[in-house]
Amino acid sequence: MKLNYYAETDSLYIDLSEQPSTESREVSEGVVLDYDATGNLVGIDIDNASRKVQLDQLVLNRLPSQVTTVAI
Repeated sequence: MKLNYYAETDSLYIDLSEQPSTESREVSEGVVLDYDATGNLVGIDIDNASRKVQLDQLVLNRLPSQVTTVAI
């Protein structure tokens, strides 16, 4: 899973899978869910993210994986 924030557009994309998106559905204003060819959720796109999501803090609890941080 990858979280990518794009300051120039104030959008947050949560990439849940390496599978390509084949269908997108807007579930509320500025929130789009992306699905793969078999109907599995593969990503979440949030427009105006700074107004919808608390971006100043990220807390990860009990994840069964390695956490990698990339600062730009």
